[in-house]
Amino acid sequence: MWYNISMKVEIPQAVLATLWSYDSEKLDYERDKERIITNVLNLGTKEALDWLFGTYSRDDIMSFVLHPRPGEWNRKSLTFWGVVFGVETKPVSRF
Repeated sequence: MWYNISMKVEIPQAVLATLWSYDSEKLDYERDKERIITNVLNLGTKEALDWLFGTYSRDDIMSFVLHPRPGEWNRKSLTFWGVVFGVETKPVSRF
């Protein structure tokens, strides 16, 4: 018999500060991981980054650096995280 136990992961205030335009009550750490990862890598404090790297796998995080959504990244942040992960990043313009 399978049980679907969904664990609610609490998103700390330091992370929520990077998601100021989203309803924090409706954010889900798994469903919204691209948004959370992107915003924290762009805007996060050390506390937010510590939570991010303790919550998501390196591969999950790196995948959003390798395949950035158009218009979602600060160019300098994307370049920085490309260096950190040792990958070449390609910023994609929104237009």
